[in-house]
Amino acid sequence: MLQAIRHLTDNLDGVLNPCSVLISDRVVKWSRPVLAFLRSAGVHVVQTLVRAPNCNAQAGRFVRSIKFECLHRVIPLGERHLRRAIREYVAHHHHERNNQGLDNELIVGVTSPRGAGGVRRAQRLGELLNLYHRAA
Repeated sequence: MLQAIRHLTDNLDGVLNPCSVLISDRVVKWSRPVLAFLRSAGVHVVQTLVRAPNCNAQAGRFVRSIKFECLHRVIPLGERHLRRAIREYVAHHHHERNNQGLDNELIVGVTSPRGAGGVRRAQRLGELLNLYHRAA
């Protein structure tokens, strides 16, 4: 587990850069040496509450969404291609995809005005992800 954490906190291509936040549950793999190594690498570790299974619900929902809406439909041709697909999906998820938990509003950004303008489509990942909005 420590070797995996070393790869995650690598300065060149690690996902957990300094000033990152890692939200984790309280399973055995997050041992004291692993948590100490993460903290020494500048990662702020936040553990979920004890006996609170719903704390992982949003992270689990995001993982399910990215798997079924993106990764099951893309055959990555290398690590760079996989990282680009994930980056595009995360941008789509946060800025262009309606969230039912927020009354069908966007997580970040402004919604397009309702009106009689024509409907336009913006595409990501070669028409795999689409955003429909009204023209101003």
